[in-house]
Amino acid sequence: EETKLNKMIIEEGIAKLNDRLKGIIYSRYYDNKTQMEIAEELGISQAQVSRLEKSALKQLRKYV
Repeated sequence: EETKLNKMIIEEGIAKLNDRLKGIIYSRYYDNKTQMEIAEELGISQAQVSRLEKSALKQLRKYV
């Protein structure tokens, strides 16, 4: 029961992210892709993916 609640809270937080950040979070944590794989898909550097992921996680901490 607690796991379901936590999952719902996280999903609500993810829904508040912009599409780019949402896509990075889903790719990293649901599709288990590396930052390098995501970078190649988006046509950006791995360092940029790292910064965007960090930003997304920081926002999620505020939401949940």
